[in-house]
Amino acid sequence: QVQLVESGGGLVQAGGSLRLTCTASGFTVAYYAIGWFRQAPGKEREGVACINRRDSTTSYTDSDKGRFTISRDNAKNTVYLQMNSLRPEDTAVYCCATDLGSRCSDRSDYWGQGTQVTVSS
Repeated sequence: QVQLVESGGGLVQAGGSLRLTCTASGFTVAYYAIGWFRQAPGKEREGVACINRRDSTTSYTDSDKGRFTISRDNAKNTVYLQMNSLRPEDTAVYCCATDLGSRCSDRSDYWGQGTQVTVSS
């Protein structure tokens, strides 16, 4: 059964760093595109970053470029989101998702439960 589980969220002060982990089961992350998304209170869910099977990465949020890095560890079947220089506006629930395809999508079939990231000023 396809399953995604996020971990690594928490409370961090502005300027700090966190690394989120998306652990997959039921499929091999090396073969598919995996994306990170986030949703802040009262706001729409937005894409953060995507990595495909060729390890090509895409950043979807301008404010995150240069601060967030998506990567993959195929041996551990995990995808990471390294977040540096965090800002209060980064506060959100972060989810990983896949459609078992070649692209990331906000309408992916499979989602993790999410992990809370809170950045204090």
